[in-house]
Amino acid sequence: MANLSKRERVEAALQGELVDRPPVCFWHHFRPEGSGYRLAELTYDFFIRRFDLDIAKLMPDLRYPFPRRTITTPDDWYLVDAIDFRTSRYAREWVRAVRRLRELAGPEVPIVVTVFSPLTQVLYFVADHQLFLQHAVERPALLHQVLAIIAENVRQQIELVLAAGADGIFFALQGCSATVMPVERYREFGRPYDLLALSGAADAWLNILHVHGERDLYFDEVLDYPVRVLSWSDRRAGPSLAQASQRTTRCLMGGWDEFGPLARGPEEGIRDEALDAFRQTNGRRLILANGCSVPDDTDERWLAAARRIVDELAS
Repeated sequence: MANLSKRERVEAALQGELVDRPPVCFWHHFRPEGSGYRLAELTYDFFIRRFDLDIAKLMPDLRYPFPRRTITTPDDWYLVDAIDFRTSRYAREWVRAVRRLRELAGPEVPIVVTVFSPLTQVLYFVADHQLFLQHAVERPALLHQVLAIIAENVRQQIELVLAAGADGIFFALQGCSATVMPVERYREFGRPYDLLALSGAADAWLNILHVHGERDLYFDEVLDYPVRVLSWSDRRAGPSLAQASQRTTRCLMGGWDEFGPLARGPEEGIRDEALDAFRQTNGRRLILANGCSVPDDTDERWLAAARRIVDELAS
């Protein structure tokens, strides 16, 4: 098979078609110090120049404009407000990041922007998860009001970055796990606002849903979300890629343990996980990737080895 462009390879994988090799992506966080321009340059350097990956993923390192771990009383939630995207520096830096990355990468590199779900943002605002659950019992109407505000903010952010040139979003869910809250709580305070926020990405072709956590994920609860790719820590949290492929026809993104050989070697372990992921999926509807961010101090020789190994999987 002739070599495909990055966009062609990812599009073919989404359709379940034969590819010259599986699309590949891995990532960690950067430190752009609030600069969208700098984030774009770091992203291009890592994803394209150094590792020639198939998807450039803008990390959520331009933080939502609300201080973390500061909400301690129910009345503190009244401080959460709508963002004016016409004047917000947060909006301006995200637009700058996407436009600069598109300028550097060109039209054939798929670009996704990492966006945290409304509930994920809320869980960052509050002092701890148990306090959120306490407030959800004591003041449910107030929490719904806050989540609706954040969901609208996230929806507008998504529309903004897509208009700036992104191909889709990497929509990260935290709290979608029995380790954080009962499933009934997620259905009440997570799902409705996930879907509201995701409505901003309805016209994008590369939307990825990431279910975060290392165990007890509510995986089946989100299989009907309007996305084309599912990402999760398949090696740690489960289900396996093979099990997931029995539950959905969406493209699956995973295969490497983010804290396993990809982060610490050896090369044989990286190869074994890649080959196993290929076998589990028959090489179809697969984007070979880490389950979640590798540690920021990962020795890049292991990432370079992973990228070389992918070429061994060429058809």
